[in-house]
Amino acid sequence: MDPIYLDHAATTPIDPEVLQVMVETYQTVVGNPSSIHSFGRQARKIVDDSRHVIAKYIGARSREIVFTSGGTEGDNIAILGTVFANSHKGKHIITSKIEHHGVLKTCEYLESQGFEIDYLDVDRTGRISLDELKSKLRDDTILVSIMFGNNEVGTIQPIREIAHLLADHQAYFHTDVVQAFGTVDMDVKDTPIDLLSMAGHKIGGPKGIGFIYIRDGISLQPYTHGGDQERKRRAGTENVPEIAGLARAVEKVGEHLHERIQENLKARRIILETLDAEHVDYKVNGSPEHYLPQVLNLYFPGTRVETLLTKLDLAGVAVSSGSACTAGSIEPSHVLTAMFGKGAPETGSSIRISFGESMDEERLQEAGKIIAGSVHDLVSLGKAGESI
Repeated sequence: MDPIYLDHAATTPIDPEVLQVMVETYQTVVGNPSSIHSFGRQARKIVDDSRHVIAKYIGARSREIVFTSGGTEGDNIAILGTVFANSHKGKHIITSKIEHHGVLKTCEYLESQGFEIDYLDVDRTGRISLDELKSKLRDDTILVSIMFGNNEVGTIQPIREIAHLLADHQAYFHTDVVQAFGTVDMDVKDTPIDLLSMAGHKIGGPKGIGFIYIRDGISLQPYTHGGDQERKRRAGTENVPEIAGLARAVEKVGEHLHERIQENLKARRIILETLDAEHVDYKVNGSPEHYLPQVLNLYFPGTRVETLLTKLDLAGVAVSSGSACTAGSIEPSHVLTAMFGKGAPETGSSIRISFGESMDEERLQEAGKIIAGSVHDLVSLGKAGESI
């Protein structure tokens, strides 16, 4: 059997059209975008055109888009750049307990530098409380960083409400949209977000490229030092082929957003219907109302996640236990721990299934049956062990 890839939340296969754009750029564009001769101008035009395509998709201005190496760097630029530039206004930051490690580790570093961080709790569906956010908000708060949609359980946060809550406050609002981009419609004009970071490899784009949206007028200290690229906000020669590939990936997202959403919802439904037909005991982790369509986190009572993942891998089905950044860790998911409490059974018996484009219905049903069989085997073994 050919392996079945159901870990698109970790990374997606590169889109053939994106790859073609990159190859053509590698083959035909040799100049440095900072050079003033014709070769440089050719490269600069590709970078500028790509910036325009991306800005248009989120309702931004081209000059508000800064290219990065991906989501983690984008998170770092947004958080470190903003707080160090605005520390004279205060040293208080608010985030949540279920953020990506690109945010959480950065906040831990800032705590060592004398900043005060409040980590918001989430309920059992993974949503923060707006009332708690309001209660934590202070006059000296300079940044609030809340992810758009969670990468492990798919829960979408009340981003619009947060943005409007902060509209008249000095605190800037940053959101990590790495997992949400491409499956949720977003417009920074309609929702007044100040900083937004994404990664191209989650939408069929290349790895090692992304962008950060920085609203005009925001004071931000450069993260790297060197040349004047990216309006002096990120030094270093631009990766022209990957920028071109990223733009094509974003363009395709805009062309097929509704279709992508429906495909993911259908894949989700097929997996759940198959598990139901196979009489599997499971529970969906996350919000039943506010969720990313491509992320499905399931709790299987009576199993251990490490054993289940190994069994599925050997059977040819690739899923994960959560964030790819912690996939090699034996520590329980910090997201599930925040949702259910330390030591809760969900933290050790849940897997993440995530979908992408062109998921064949027959293959999805096959994957669902393999997951069901693996769960039944492990539950039976566990019961047999208890009876000995």
